[in-house]
Amino acid sequence: MKHIILILAFLITSSINAQSNYQEGMQKAFQLWGENKPTEASNLFERIASAENGNWVPLYYAAQVKIVNSFGETNKDKLTMQLDKAQALLDEATSISKNNPEIMVLQAMLHMAWIAFDGVTYGMTLSAKVVDLYAKAEQLAPENPRVVYSKAEWNIGSAQYFNQDTSAFCKDLERSLELFANFKPETPFHPNWGKDRAEALLESCGK
Repeated sequence: MKHIILILAFLITSSINAQSNYQEGMQKAFQLWGENKPTEASNLFERIASAENGNWVPLYYAAQVKIVNSFGETNKDKLTMQLDKAQALLDEATSISKNNPEIMVLQAMLHMAWIAFDGVTYGMTLSAKVVDLYAKAEQLAPENPRVVYSKAEWNIGSAQYFNQDTSAFCKDLERSLELFANFKPETPFHPNWGKDRAEALLESCGK
């Protein structure tokens, strides 16, 4: 019995230490990102993912850093390298967590980065994929605020591109903010972004 208790105590202690290392690593990665060090942040998220088998969250953020940092990039070779790596990270995250609406939103963002870079070349082929991703994510998680907000932002951008009225999508932004107010992530490190951007978009929506 004493032997079993010692084994259990060791396992519990190891689990606590592993969790502590994970938390410290994630906090450090977010800190680096906040300090405008995207390469260092993404690399650290990747290292955390390597140590966290079966955890899609650090892979998600490693990809997100690269995707966010790709908007505004004008060098195609650099953009291709960043987004190809982000795609590989998303593919790995999806293999761990299939039919995950959070990952679908990020996949749509990756396609949007290509469209933002060259709408003529990539708009025709990727726009339909973005629409399909948001439709599927909404079906899976209609109460997820990022799904509602991100879909609304895509619709607003599309309407602006074609010089159409965007006011029809203002209610979707309003609904996303209601959902943000009540949303609780599964853990402190699960996706919980988008509220500030939704608020900013709503201020100018329909104007």
